[in-house]
Amino acid sequence: MIGFVWNIMLALAWTALSGDFSGMNFMAGFIFAYVALMILQRQVPVLTGYSRRLPRLVAFLVYFVKELAKSNFRVAYDVATPVWYMKPGVIAFRLEARTDVEIMFLSSVISLTPGTLSLDVSDDKKVLFIHAMFLQDEDQLRQELRELERRILNIMR
Repeated sequence: MIGFVWNIMLALAWTALSGDFSGMNFMAGFIFAYVALMILQRQVPVLTGYSRRLPRLVAFLVYFVKELAKSNFRVAYDVATPVWYMKPGVIAFRLEARTDVEIMFLSSVISLTPGTLSLDVSDDKKVLFIHAMFLQDEDQLRQELRELERRILNIMR
C-alpha cells in the first residue's frame, strides 16, 4: 500500500512539474514512477514486492472478467430457458484469508459474481458461508472459490 501511495505521489509530481494536467500525462508519470520504485525496492525495504503486485492485479482482473462473463451467461441462460437448471444451496467455505480486508475483498468479489452471494463469516473468521445458485457439484464450486481466493491473496500479500 505504501508503494502505491508513493507511486501516485510521484505521478502527481510528474504531472505538476511537466505542467500538463491530462490523464495521459498522469499515466505516463505513473508508469515512470512504477519503474523508478521497481528499481528502488531493493534499497527501500518498505517497497519490497511492490513491482510484482501490478502484474498480479492485471492477471486477476482478466481472470475475474472471464469468470464474470461466464457466470452472467450461465444465469442468463437459466433465466431465458423454460427448464431451470439451478439447484440453490448454501455451503461453508473454509478461508485461507486471515485479515478483515482480505475477507472483505473476497466476500465482495464473490457477491459481485452472478449466482453466488456471501452470506456471513463465522465468529472466528475461518469460515465464509456462501449461497450458490448452481450447486450441482459442491467440490467443483469449492475449487473455483479456492482459485479465486488464491488469486486475491496473491495480490494482497
